[in-house]
Amino acid sequence: MKQPLNIAFIGAGSMAEAMISGLISTNKFKPGQIHVTNYSNDARLHELRNQYKINITRNIPLIVQKSDVIILAVKPKDVVESIESIKPYIHRSHLIISVLAGVSTTSILSLFQHDVPVVRAMPNTSASIGLSATAISKGEHANDEHIKLAETLFHTVGTVTVVHEEQLHAVTGLSGSGPAYVYYLVEAMQKAALHQGLESDVAKDLITQTLIGAAQMLRTSPKSPTTLRKEVTSPGGTTEAGLEQLTDYEFQEALIQCIDKATLRSKELGEAIDEKMMSSRTSR
Repeated sequence: MKQPLNIAFIGAGSMAEAMISGLISTNKFKPGQIHVTNYSNDARLHELRNQYKINITRNIPLIVQKSDVIILAVKPKDVVESIESIKPYIHRSHLIISVLAGVSTTSILSLFQHDVPVVRAMPNTSASIGLSATAISKGEHANDEHIKLAETLFHTVGTVTVVHEEQLHAVTGLSGSGPAYVYYLVEAMQKAALHQGLESDVAKDLITQTLIGAAQMLRTSPKSPTTLRKEVTSPGGTTEAGLEQLTDYEFQEALIQCIDKATLRSKELGEAIDEKMMSSRTSR
């Protein structure tokens, strides 16, 4: 594959923007190497061009033929129409990377109807600041070189873990949706801080640094989260009092159910896409 790589984003939503921002801000890719299109939202394309100085176009043959890597970043419900629009211009030297929640590489390959290499990825929106936790897996016709290329690409926006494809539903529920769970926690902490009389900017600074510090402890310490928690918790102290409330409200059980539900939804989305594909093929 020629260098420098040219990347085409099919779809211009929040995940596409997060990746574009990360790729450019880490100086691994120049804006001119990135091309974006979407179905009909011209205002969104111009917004991305003005913000990141990337290439935008409605010329599907041009964007595909000029690119080495095609990133599918549309809504899962739009995957059939999106692949139909680019399929005539795809060849085996392309690498297709899908960031579509719940959509299997088998489903994607059946839509392309030829042996194109597909790598499935689940990043999260922290890609926009180079701190995504991304998991990837390869489809039937992708090889180790394709995985290596995908790893190189996603390393520019955070960490990368290679997993078996069947594990990606769990990854989606855990780290794909994970930033939203953290933000939801912070919302609650901010409300509590305001209730206790702290100003909002003071609360934000304290909460943010607390999260950063805890995350760095988890990253650098050999100790388990349980051990780290116990080290903060003195018998009869303030932390213990707070944790008792979380236990009373079954905080851990609620979070487990949250991730289980998101994982199940990922599977449901995949099944819905399979049904849509079968219906589409039958109607032809």
